[in-house]
Amino acid sequence: MAGNAGIGGDEESQFTGRVQPFSSTPRTEDWKHKEDVKKNKPTLSITLRAKLGLEDLCSLKVWRASMAELLGTAVLVFAIDTIVISSIETDTKTPNLIMSLVIAISVAILLLATSPVSGGHINPVITFSAMLIGLISVSRAFVYILAQCIGGVLGALALKAVVGSSLEHAFSLGGCTLTVISPGPNGPIAFGIETSPALWLEIICTFIFLFASVWMAFDERQAKALGHVTVCTILGIVVGLLVFVSTTVTTKKGYAGVGMNPARCLGPAIVRGGHLWDGHWVFWVGPGIACVAFYLYIVIIPRQHIKGEI
Repeated sequence: MAGNAGIGGDEESQFTGRVQPFSSTPRTEDWKHKEDVKKNKPTLSITLRAKLGLEDLCSLKVWRASMAELLGTAVLVFAIDTIVISSIETDTKTPNLIMSLVIAISVAILLLATSPVSGGHINPVITFSAMLIGLISVSRAFVYILAQCIGGVLGALALKAVVGSSLEHAFSLGGCTLTVISPGPNGPIAFGIETSPALWLEIICTFIFLFASVWMAFDERQAKALGHVTVCTILGIVVGLLVFVSTTVTTKKGYAGVGMNPARCLGPAIVRGGHLWDGHWVFWVGPGIACVAFYLYIVIIPRQHIKGEI
C-alpha cells in the first residue's frame, strides 16, 4: 500500500523517508495478493490491518506530513476566499471568469508546494478517494482530513483578521453559500439556489474533478508520462473550469458555486457561522457520493488498465 499517495508519494516513502515525485496505483503484485487473499482466508486479518494502518496514528512521519496538509489548506482557504471577494468587488462584467482563472493558478501552485511533503492532497475529497482505492490507510486518511479541516479554520481566521466587518458580512468570508438574505423593499429577500440542484452540482463536478484530473495523479503511468508540473497544472485548470461552469450555469446571486472541498467550506462556516450552516451538509454529502462513485468506476474498469498491461 502506498504510504503517501496523492500528487506525490510512493510506497518507498514509508520505509525510506523519501517522498517520491509521483503517486502509486495498485501494482500487478497487489492484484496477485488480492487473489491469494481470496484463496487463503486467514490472510484477511492481515489485509484488514494493512487497510486500517493503525501504526500511522503513532507515526511521527505521518503527523509531520499532515502539517503540510494543514498549512496548504489554510493558505488555500485564505487565497480562494480572498479571490472570491476581490473578483466580485472588481469592476468587471465577468467576475466569475477572473475568479476561475486565479483559482486555477492558486491551486496548481499549492499542489506543487505541498506534494513533495505530503502528497499534495489539501482536500478531503482527494484523501478520501485515495483511501477508498487503497493508496493510503484509513488512519493516514483520518490524520490528513483532520489537518485539512483545522487548516480550513485557520485560513478563515486569517481572512477574518484582515478584512473589514462590512466585507465579512457582505461576502460571508467568501465561504460556501447556497443562499443569502438581503434587505428588500418589502422585507428580507433570499437569493440563491435550491438544495437539490446544489447537491447534484457537487456530485457531478466532484466526480468530473476526480475522473478528469485526480486519476492522472493516482495513475503511475500517466503521472510519469505527463510529469509532476503538468499534472498539478491540469488539476488546477480542471478546478478553475468547474468553478466557472458551476457559477455560470446557475447564474444565481447568492450561490457561491461548487465547493468540491469540504474543508474549504467548513472553515468559513465555523468562523463566520450564521447562514453558512444553511445547507452546509451539501458540501460534504455531494463530494462523498462522488468519491464512492469514482471508487466504483475504478472497481468496474478492466484490471489491465490499472496494471498497465496492454
